[in-house]
Amino acid sequence: MLLTRRKFLLHHFLLTGLLVGLFSSCSLLQKTVVKDYPQNKAFVYDNKITLNGELSKDEKNRLLTSLNNYWDDSLKVRKLQKFGIRYIIKNPAVFDSANIYRSINFMNAYLNSEGYYHASFKDSVKIDTVADKIQASIAMTIDVGKNITIDSVSFTMGDSTLQQLTRETMTATLLKKGAPYNKQRISAELDRLVGYYRNNGYYKFTREDIYTLVDTTDAKLLKLTLDPFVQARLIADAEKARRENPTWNIQVLNRKIEDSSKLKQYHIGRIYYYPETKITDIIDDLPEQGRFKEDVYKDFTMRYKEGKFKYPPLRDHSFMPYGSLYNETNYFKSINSLGRIGAWQQVDAKPIIRNNDTLDIHFFLVPNIKQNYSIELEASLNTADIGIGNLWGLSTNLGYNNKNVWKRAIQSVASLRTGIELNLFNSSSPELLQTFLVSLGHTYVFPKLIVPFKGWKALDKIEDKKTLFGVSGTYVDRRGYYLQKSLVTNWGYEWKKGKNLWIYKPFNLELYKIDTLDGLRELFITNPFLRSSFNSGNVISQTLSLVKNFNNAHNPDKSHYLHIGIEESGALVGLINGVQNNIYRFIKTEAEYRQVVKIKRSVLAYRALLGLGYNYGKDSVQDLTLPVFKQFSAGGPYSMRAWPLRQLGLGSSTLTDSDTSSNSYRDRFGDMRFEANVEYRFPLATIAGVKLATALFADMGNIWSLKPIPLDPSAQFSFSNFTRDLAIGIGTGIRVDFSYFLIRLDWAYRVKDPARQYNNGWMTEFQWFENRPNGLKVNNYALQLGIGLPF
Repeated sequence: MLLTRRKFLLHHFLLTGLLVGLFSSCSLLQKTVVKDYPQNKAFVYDNKITLNGELSKDEKNRLLTSLNNYWDDSLKVRKLQKFGIRYIIKNPAVFDSANIYRSINFMNAYLNSEGYYHASFKDSVKIDTVADKIQASIAMTIDVGKNITIDSVSFTMGDSTLQQLTRETMTATLLKKGAPYNKQRISAELDRLVGYYRNNGYYKFTREDIYTLVDTTDAKLLKLTLDPFVQARLIADAEKARRENPTWNIQVLNRKIEDSSKLKQYHIGRIYYYPETKITDIIDDLPEQGRFKEDVYKDFTMRYKEGKFKYPPLRDHSFMPYGSLYNETNYFKSINSLGRIGAWQQVDAKPIIRNNDTLDIHFFLVPNIKQNYSIELEASLNTADIGIGNLWGLSTNLGYNNKNVWKRAIQSVASLRTGIELNLFNSSSPELLQTFLVSLGHTYVFPKLIVPFKGWKALDKIEDKKTLFGVSGTYVDRRGYYLQKSLVTNWGYEWKKGKNLWIYKPFNLELYKIDTLDGLRELFITNPFLRSSFNSGNVISQTLSLVKNFNNAHNPDKSHYLHIGIEESGALVGLINGVQNNIYRFIKTEAEYRQVVKIKRSVLAYRALLGLGYNYGKDSVQDLTLPVFKQFSAGGPYSMRAWPLRQLGLGSSTLTDSDTSSNSYRDRFGDMRFEANVEYRFPLATIAGVKLATALFADMGNIWSLKPIPLDPSAQFSFSNFTRDLAIGIGTGIRVDFSYFLIRLDWAYRVKDPARQYNNGWMTEFQWFENRPNGLKVNNYALQLGIGLPF
């Protein structure tokens, strides 16, 4: 008993060490190798900066990251990362102490630009002899002192209209009393003001026309005195005050402007579109050419030669109404919005001054290839438990895209998908073909919002507005278990506001018919809860989703992705008598967050997702779970990689493993899904232009039922059993990047399996296979073949 206890603690200790090593990005395993170093001379092996002072953690990290770029070139250590755990220094520079003083000057100049004018520097050099290498390590300790703060700010513009605009935007100023002074803040404020002026008609006003004056003089020093001792005391007091609480006064002024047109507000005149511009055309010459046909409308003109386009999409994606003040934000917003429609591969614009105060805007649009075809092949390999087999999935996707239907920049997208799952090396199920799928779909994307009402001006400000209409049909044959036929059609809208992409589908109709076969009917005997999942029914729902990609303003190496979606079905239609038993009534929500952090040449990626679905139907047979086509699953190359596709869960249930003889159907679906993943990716080598990389990863999660299942209570979610139900897998993989696509082979091991009925699911010792109490022999590992990154 004591020996077993010690083994249990040992394995937990090893597992904890492995996970800590994974999440710390292998920093403890990194080794530095030096190549082609100078003989009999000290060379630069390492450098380090230590910052002292009253700094926040974020400010300290920001300054350290920037200061490391200000080492003199001869003191920089250029390390090349290999295999994620090894660094190579090649041809290191000979150490020269004179370069330390150059580095101090560079660093001090940078700190001055950040408002630290009283920094002190202390350097030290340590020289070690290792074998025949003389290694010099330079350490720099910097006491940054107090940051200069802003005492007062004033704005003086020579032009009365500019002065009035400045007063209007004072609340948004970046130069506030007590804020830290730095040149970036000053520069950002000047850019903000210039942008505000240009958004209010000052088309010719530029950054060169505005500047700041910084007053660092202590007013006490201006006091007249003939006593040298008093003057000396005033100087000493001023110096002490500058060090203890340094403050500066800032004045924003505009330069003397000789060109009066810079102080003129311009209005939007006519807008000209050239939708058939060639990539070889010189756009400066096009407005002067007279060989165009013209369609003249109220306030804009379309110039063309062949008539490939009509005007509505051009009008709907322009945000500069006739007669309005020139607005630079709307100018670039129009260019970007027209470019994202898809009908044009490139969009340029040129304002031309007319009548001294009017801007005519000329848009030059280079058409995209109107039609294109695509063929894609996807493959996935899931090594399953012994007795279940290995599923090899193959699918082909054929696509056709027309980017200019009816000459209105409407996109027509047609797709045909076929797929199969093959059962390899499965003695208990001789059927080679396990699943066959065929799907046909067609989608129209209209470059505007088609709504039943007009005059809502708020819609005019929306970017990238689209109306979506789609229809698709799918046939799935899960051999021996079920046949599924579906028809889906929907109508929806897509638009962008800032960094937020919204998709709303007010109408989504899904018709499903599922024919249960003998294999599934046999499963209903041992797994009755499956019966409520595999019912034919219809969905009449509406969906809303938000997608947001954003970067960290203080850390450009960190990017974020957020997706939130909600679907509701049957809230109103389900109240109609006679259709209640044929309409699923449920609400389903999903949220996913991703973060990618670049660390030199490697990447640390995180993902967390949560899905919940609740069926609130009361008067039908579909009142226990979500329909199977709306439920969640886990496992496979893009989810919990230590488990085969759709074979994790529910909770800590073992009911689906009860038949060990002939049951090859072990797909599992639930009403709730939680998953968290972390992956450390780093390159290995580049061979003939093909990049080889690898990764260390950990996956954690599971799926559950939200409603109680009398015959299988361990399948239901409960907070008390949450940690017990969590599955954990760790692993590594190889990634082959051909630039246009990436092939990935991952190997993952189950360190915690909720189906294990001992040690709370944790492994006690490493073993490739294990036998469950019911006699089932299962793999503790899985190989996953996928296309592209998992997240």
